[in-house]
This record gives sequence, C-alpha cells and structure tokens, in this order.
Amino acid sequence: MVIPLYDNDPFETPFRPYVTWSLIALNLIAFFGEQASPDSEAFVAHWAVVPASITNASSTVAPLQAYGTLFTGMFLHGGWLHLIGNMFYLQVFGDDIEQALGRGRYLLFYLLSGVFSATVYIACNVGSKLPMVGASGAISGVLAAYLMLKPCAKVTVLMFYRPVRLQAMWVIGIWVGLQLLDIGFADPTDEVAYSAHFGGLLAGALLFYVLRPHGVGLFECIEGD
Repeated sequence: MVIPLYDNDPFETPFRPYVTWSLIALNLIAFFGEQASPDSEAFVAHWAVVPASITNASSTVAPLQAYGTLFTGMFLHGGWLHLIGNMFYLQVFGDDIEQALGRGRYLLFYLLSGVFSATVYIACNVGSKLPMVGASGAISGVLAAYLMLKPCAKVTVLMFYRPVRLQAMWVIGIWVGLQLLDIGFADPTDEVAYSAHFGGLLAGALLFYVLRPHGVGLFECIEGD
C-alpha cells in the first residue's frame, strides 16, 4: 500500500482549502454516525449505494432515497483503514485541485466524480444487493485531475514503511497499477469496488478538462521538457 504524506504544493500563493477540509470533516462525521448507530448494518444499508435499489430490481426502497444514496454513499466507509487511507489521499491531492478549479467548481467536480463512479459500479453490478460505500470514486477523480495538472510535482509517500519522494505521475501510476493487479488476482468475494475507482478516474479526467478555468494548463512540466 502506498500512502501519500504531502506534496510540494505547486502553487506559490498561500491557499486554504476550505472545501477539502469540509469534505474530510463530513466523511469523519458520517463515519462516527455510522459507528454510533445501534445497528450499523441497517445504517449502511439505508445510506449506501445498492445497485438493486437504483435499477428498480428492489421495490422496497423509494426512488428518491435510492438516487440520494449516489451522494450519501460516498461519505460512508467500511472501517478505519478505509477511511484514513481515503482521507490521506484527499488531503494531499485535493487542495491543489480546489485551488486550480476554485471552490465552487471543485465541489461540483468532486460530487459529480463520485456520482459517476457509483453509476459505473451500478452498471457493472446490475441487480446486486451488496451496498457500496466510500469516497474512493470521487478521490479517483481528484487523482486523475492532479495527474493532468501537475504530473511532475514531487510527492512524499510511505512505501514499505519508508518515506519516498516520487513524482506524482509515478505515485498515481502505482495506485492505478495496484488496482489493475488487484482486479487480476481478486478473490470472487472481494468487496472492493474497482469499477467505481476506474469510473472516478474517467469522470475526473473529463470533468477537469471541461471545468478548469481559462489559464489552467495541462501536463505543464511534460510539455516544457
């Protein structure tokens, strides 16, 4: 597992990523609410993405509630490791995308990436009654945007219990490679939503290209070489 610790913020001016911090806070609040619930399984089943509910394969859930889980599901997590890992990635990479897009566009970008990733998961698991939770899809969108924005930015990551300094393109490339490797050797009972991860990557790349303000370049360091 590769855990990002911090990057060399590619922007020169100080910036406070209020949206990123707020998203992290919401994820924490939702997780604590999940843990405090007397019936955590029922809590997750109510707020998580369940493909069968979205595709009308289950008539026990109201349509408004079912579609609402496309948003609520991205703020739930399956455990402390799941939560902490996602929040490290969001903190390290999210602030740069927030500054590049602006706070309003960044929030829209994040939510749409999460919704699209959940939609891809549903399309790949039509009729499934297994709930999907996690910010991984939306954060995958953030990783795709960061790769397009500053692929050469140096990121310090924890790899094999040692801090290593790598370019962002390698850090994100390793993450994508591990997803592909996990898919190839995945146990049939594995509950990791890999399709949602790749849906988020695709959404993030498309949305960042469309939403980025005038003057925000792409692959700058590569083009400059």
